[in-house]
This record gives sequence, C-alpha cells and structure tokens, in this order.
Amino acid sequence: MFSLEQFPLPFKTKDLEPYISERTMNFHHGKHLATYIKNLNDLSENTIYANLPLHEIIIKSFKDTNAKKLYNNAAQVFNHNFFFHCLSNKKNSIPEEIIKYFGNKQKFYEDFKSIASSVFGSGWVWLVVDKNKALKIINTSNADTPIAYGLKPILAIDLWEHAFYLDYQNRRADFIEDFLQNLINWQFVKENLSE
Repeated sequence: MFSLEQFPLPFKTKDLEPYISERTMNFHHGKHLATYIKNLNDLSENTIYANLPLHEIIIKSFKDTNAKKLYNNAAQVFNHNFFFHCLSNKKNSIPEEIIKYFGNKQKFYEDFKSIASSVFGSGWVWLVVDKNKALKIINTSNADTPIAYGLKPILAIDLWEHAFYLDYQNRRADFIEDFLQNLINWQFVKENLSE
C-alpha cells in the first residue's frame, strides 16, 4: 500500500510563489496526487500488483491490456512525484551536458517550449535519456510515462490543467515560460544525469 507520506513535497507549499501558489500546491499534491495513490491502492489490492514497487507496477501493467486503469494511476503517481522534484525556488545553473547537447541554453529552452506549446489537451513534456544515451525532449499524453518505454526521465513539466489553472487560467504559455525561467530544480536534473 502506498501513502501520500511516501511522496512528500521537497519544498513547502508556498515556496514556489509567485509562480505556483500555495493553493495550487495544496490541490495538486494534497488532492490530485492523493487521489491517484488511493486509486492505485484500490486497483492493485488482491492482484499480482499488490506489494510491488511502483516502477515494477508501471512496467508490468503497461504490458497488461486488462490493467489500463492501474497503469494510468501508477504512472500518475510516478509522474507527479517526479515533477514535484523538478521544481525549486533556488537558482541553480543548467547542467553543461544539456548546454553541449543542445548547443546553448536558449536552444534548449526554445526546443522544450516548442514541444510543450504543441501539447493538445492534457499531458507531460519530458527531457529523457534514451537507450543510446542521447538526450531527447518528448511529450506523453494523459498519464503515459517514459519509464514504460525504457527511457530515463531527467526533467518534466505537468501540462494537465490542474497543474496551473488556478494561477494561470488559460495562459498555459506563461506557465511554461515561468517553469523554464524560474522553477526548474537544476540540481535534481544534474543528479538524474549523473546516475
């Protein structure tokens, strides 16, 4: 059984203001993530998925056509926890590996923003490392997650409306810009790159 306490925020709910309000964080973490955790527990109870680690549940349920709801909720638990760790109010510098790969910081921002701006509906945008150790910016729809495809996530932005609507309403482009310019936890990104 999973609990919200296993997935604490790495910051206080008001630490990301003015870009993400305490109200948004209380809803996003305390309500949305909590609901995904409850659903995951309910759907996995008395199944082959009970008591498996989260990553294993995601990988196995992704291949199980009868476990789509379970996969969606497990993936959303992972996606949200990962996204929250990608956020920080501390100013850190972008890792050199990313600058080298994309040519410069601005090119990375432009590429990431372009893909994020093109997401239709709900989804996620990720910086991932593929099997060939190449960096790629991808998007996944709805609850899908890169780890189901053997990709290693390095950075993510949540583009479901609940991630930004209380603060930005229909201005998703402003949320994306604030994420890129003011909210990325580059220390967390560096740790992911070095693993």
